[in-house]
Amino acid sequence: MSRVLLAAATPMAALAVTSAPASATPGVLVYPGMEIRQDTNVCTLGFVDPVARVAYTAGHCRGSGAVGDRDGNFIGQQASFQDNTPDGATIDTDHVIADWETIQLAGDVAVNNILPGGRMLVDDPGAVATPGLPVCHFGVITGETCGTVEAVNNGWFTMAHGVVSQKGDSGGPVYVITPDGRAAIVGVFNSTWGQFPAAVSWQNASGQARGMVQASNQVDGHQ
Repeated sequence: MSRVLLAAATPMAALAVTSAPASATPGVLVYPGMEIRQDTNVCTLGFVDPVARVAYTAGHCRGSGAVGDRDGNFIGQQASFQDNTPDGATIDTDHVIADWETIQLAGDVAVNNILPGGRMLVDDPGAVATPGLPVCHFGVITGETCGTVEAVNNGWFTMAHGVVSQKGDSGGPVYVITPDGRAAIVGVFNSTWGQFPAAVSWQNASGQARGMVQASNQVDGHQ
């Protein structure tokens, strides 16, 4: 794999939205792999924590605050994000990529962690992207596609041999299938680098998000 990769595709969140979500609709279901809309950005929801009622997607999917589903129902509010994804730039593979957003889900939406195909998406600290690892990715445009990890870089990794993506798939979960049939998240889909679909590491993204929450609590005088 070349030392330098070309960011050939722009971030995948550029589909138009005709109207913004206005108010919460009780009972709307929020789950990983669903379509979400923020202003004019259309993306895929990644990990969903039903206990904390927090969801993750790509940072470049962010909007002005409100997050809705494909029908315009309000499901939550943008909480925090990081996004240093280069747009059309040539970068070294040791360049650090941070591209994640947390969403605080509304109190009256229903929440689960079941992917559209029926698998439970879980956070397993033992699941880490390594070269050659079989993985699958779910996006609202391409559905579930599977392949292997091509290369692991600095906080992000590339995929090949069957994983595909299109605009709207950004933020979707990348996962491994566990022996008991569940899906363990290893990444949040970012973009395409050269010919390779790429994702940010789940360990990095979730760790950075938790760090921001802890830092905010300390500033506010909480433990």
